Amino acid sequence: MTDKANALDVWIRSDFRAINTALEQLHFSQPDRLPNDALGGALKQRLVAEGTALISDLLEEGNTDEGFDSGFDLLGNVGFYMAACRRHEITEPSRETRSPLQEASALAMQLGASLGVIPRFASSHLETHNRAISGVYKTFTDLDDEKLFLDYNTRSVFAFIRASEALRQILPLGVSHPVTYDLLLSAKQSLEEVYAYNQELFEKLDVDRFFYCVRPYYRPHRVGLHEYRGANAGDFSGINVIDLLLGLCRADDPYYSQLLVDKFLFMRPEDQLVLRDCMRRTSLLDSFLASADADKDQPWVKKNLELFLQVCHAHGQTALQHHEQLVNKFIERPADEGSLTETKGITASGPPLPVLLKSLRKLCDMRCAADVGGEFKTRHQDIEHLKGLLL
Repeated sequence: MTDKANALDVWIRSDFRAINTALEQLHFSQPDRLPNDALGGALKQRLVAEGTALISDLLEEGNTDEGFDSGFDLLGNVGFYMAACRRHEITEPSRETRSPLQEASALAMQLGASLGVIPRFASSHLETHNRAISGVYKTFTDLDDEKLFLDYNTRSVFAFIRASEALRQILPLGVSHPVTYDLLLSAKQSLEEVYAYNQELFEKLDVDRFFYCVRPYYRPHRVGLHEYRGANAGDFSGINVIDLLLGLCRADDPYYSQLLVDKFLFMRPEDQLVLRDCMRRTSLLDSFLASADADKDQPWVKKNLELFLQVCHAHGQTALQHHEQLVNKFIERPADEGSLTETKGITASGPPLPVLLKSLRKLCDMRCAADVGGEFKTRHQDIEHLKGLLL
């Protein structure tokens, strides 16, 4: 990291965080808890001025070719700054044709293009690749609820990754291999850890602080001319690898393939490669369907198939938990109570909240292999067929 890149990093970890925290306290003190143009003018001016000065120095320095990790970390810092300006409505994509943060846009686009990722901060900048210094990692604010949210999200992401790696290791062994049982067990335990981490988070996280002071940093904003959707905690390959290898979702399904296309550049390049590889693989569900009928009286079928179905159930349970607890409790209900359901820009992904909720419900049903009565395709009948082989 160069001296100028380090200066931006130090600012993000100190004054930047303090400015945002002070602004959040002002926002939260209002009756509607929303940003107010009449409040925090000096703090907003300081945010823009200090960030622009540090980023301008980096633009003048030019490409120092410090390697991917250094460039990706720098992109995250520039992205933090742009996201904070959007959160405090210093920028607002509906009233602009291009980002007014010209220096930040120029540097973000240069970095994004060279790294092969979107030119804004992604969830990995906050979770899997957020370096701690003296025990403290980067956040937008000093608020306890933001740290709580990131602590548990990071734990859940790594548990999903552990489950996905276990499932990938089954591919060269085949579903009848005795060690496949061990790998399925590892995947199941990891998914159960996701559920437990989420449950703790939902019990501890303050609804209003999350809705009004944490989520707004994840909203869409412009970089240059283009408006990019906000970062999403699901922007890593692991959860989709699980979808595809279990066979609960299919890469050739138009809805699901569009979801993958939309998220590819929000993932690090190595994640993109893993996901592309899994898109062409035969799922474990299809492998069981191809062999379990003929071998249904053999011991491996009962042992491995029973555990495979438990893994599918565990994955579905995490999807239901996310939809019925996080989405409903921390997004849908506070939006409704604040009469914000139809407000533009309330969601990280961009579309109006009712549209997003419908899409999330569909994804949840696919992951649960729910019986949706032919409304769209799930693996419900295939899962029921496999369950019948165990009777």
